[in-house]
Amino acid sequence: MTVLNTEVPPAAEDPAPVGVEVHGVHKWYGAQHVLDGVDLTLAPGEVTVVIGPSGSGKSTLLRVINHLEQPQRGHVSLGGEPIGVRRHRGRLKELSERRILAQRSRIGFVFQNFNLFPHLTVLDNVAAAPVATGRLRRPEAQRLALDLLERVGLAEKASAYPRQLSGGQQQRVAIARALALRPGVILFDEPTSALDPELVGEVLAVIKDLAAGGTTLVVVTHEIGFAREVADRVVFMDGGRILEQGPPGEVLDRPRHPRTREFLSRVL
Repeated sequence: MTVLNTEVPPAAEDPAPVGVEVHGVHKWYGAQHVLDGVDLTLAPGEVTVVIGPSGSGKSTLLRVINHLEQPQRGHVSLGGEPIGVRRHRGRLKELSERRILAQRSRIGFVFQNFNLFPHLTVLDNVAAAPVATGRLRRPEAQRLALDLLERVGLAEKASAYPRQLSGGQQQRVAIARALALRPGVILFDEPTSALDPELVGEVLAVIKDLAAGGTTLVVVTHEIGFAREVADRVVFMDGGRILEQGPPGEVLDRPRHPRTREFLSRVL
């Protein structure tokens, strides 16, 4: 049985946001060329929303940034440091799994299907990563978790289990869990696609709060209204390539590429 420490600590300072650079990334699954020479530079604190049709490579791009998928060509840098690889005699060599895990802890990832541990309480779901990585002892991690649950409006659900929550509540817990390691960038892979329509707003409100706080965010979504309101930059992908990018007022209202115009005509 989990014993809650009800003393909520002061909110930890958010980490300094970091920039992300995607350098000429190619990814194949068999004969399928999923990412075809993707180059993308994201400034620290920038909110980037990635849109495009299903199968365009959006989710794969996020997984490559987090090194859950290894590109066959190209690499990703976080704050100027290559992720998953190191330079050796002019070539890139794969790092050890332990080193990759340490790097990955700097990148929060929120999945579309929550991926909470069903046998753990909400509090322990959020506290698990800081304990597992040795960053915090369990009592400290629980205090941090309660603070983060307060931030996403779910402190009263700390003792509940995921099955006792709505989909929107589960996704807010997943966001709190992503924040627990104080990452420099957070990736969202269609965070509202598994939710009933009436629950979408509560999750988007939490992401908007993060965006207003200056966190570097990369959000794959079909919520065009959210992109228009929150994004610093909108990236349109199709066929594994970035076809267009820029401020939302340009890409969404005055798209230059014919494929962008065609896509938006179907979703707006």
